[in-house]
Amino acid sequence: MTDKQMFLIYLSQFNLPIKKIDEVLDLMEYPSIDNFVKLKDLRQIFNSDLVNEMIDRAEDRKVSMYFANLRGNEITVVTKGDENYPKKLVELPDAPYYLFCKGDLSLFDSKSISIVGSRTPTNYGRIVTDRLAGELAKSGFTIVSGLAVGIDSIGHRKALEVGGKTIAVLGSGFNNIYPSEHSALAREIAENGLLISEYCPSVKSTRYTFPFRNRIVAGLGDGVLITEASAKSGTMHTKDFALDYGKTVFAVPGNITSEKSALTNELIRSNQCVCVTCVEDIYHELGFTDEKKEKRVFVQLDMIQQKIVEVLKNGEKDIDSISRECNLNINSLNSYLTMMEISGIIRRMSGGVYMLA
Repeated sequence: MTDKQMFLIYLSQFNLPIKKIDEVLDLMEYPSIDNFVKLKDLRQIFNSDLVNEMIDRAEDRKVSMYFANLRGNEITVVTKGDENYPKKLVELPDAPYYLFCKGDLSLFDSKSISIVGSRTPTNYGRIVTDRLAGELAKSGFTIVSGLAVGIDSIGHRKALEVGGKTIAVLGSGFNNIYPSEHSALAREIAENGLLISEYCPSVKSTRYTFPFRNRIVAGLGDGVLITEASAKSGTMHTKDFALDYGKTVFAVPGNITSEKSALTNELIRSNQCVCVTCVEDIYHELGFTDEKKEKRVFVQLDMIQQKIVEVLKNGEKDIDSISRECNLNINSLNSYLTMMEISGIIRRMSGGVYMLA
């Protein structure tokens, strides 16, 4: 480990803004902990209390304890300039100087897609995200997201479920997983994917850390997929970062009467994104051929099954509505619905509602 790498890891415990680190590095011809504490201009950059704390923590014993604590918690810190630092971030104007990591660092350079959207998705949003994330993960894409409730966690969980890979970018330190109910999910991602944060383990999330975290989510993906989001969603930040970085933004069209699809529909209307109705739209835009994709199984439908499909083409329906429109009694209809669900033609959702798969 070089003196500069050690210095940046030492700085990581103070949760400094990137611009402050820039100022410090501009003053140092040879960045190191020893040279840092000898800087005469230190108090022009930081307040006296912080300077005193920095000098105190620069003692060899305390530096060693900090590094040992990271190792003891199986945390790897990659710094800008390291061979393990993600190549997709290194040229960004606001790239983090260090990243705390748990898991498979090779995923930084894998083929990836960032999936983001509403924290309170509709049934449609959940199903669309589940399907696209699953197909992308099975075809070799690493799913990148922010561990939030809603679309984020659906993407992470589906990737793991199908044996794929996922990267979760935290808006807090590892000791303060947010939301707390995703602590188990975070552990699973660390074991089977990659968990990262630009904040040292003790840092708690704030209203500012999440929007800033989104630049890393946008940066790590070869593209950004928005499956469902309202006009004022925090997803706007990720979308803006992606466009600033020259990334392709993908959006799934939604019901024009649904507020939860307002952002995606507007992005499509204003030609700010690629419209996605299937994973092939993403493959085509990114120049990807899915060699792992299973051959489609075409099912021959009888007349009643065709009727059910025609009814569901107009949107999701409950069993009573399907029974009425197909002129079938509930017992007979149940048998057809069960067989069609097993065949993957339709999907049953909560509340006894069905939709085309």
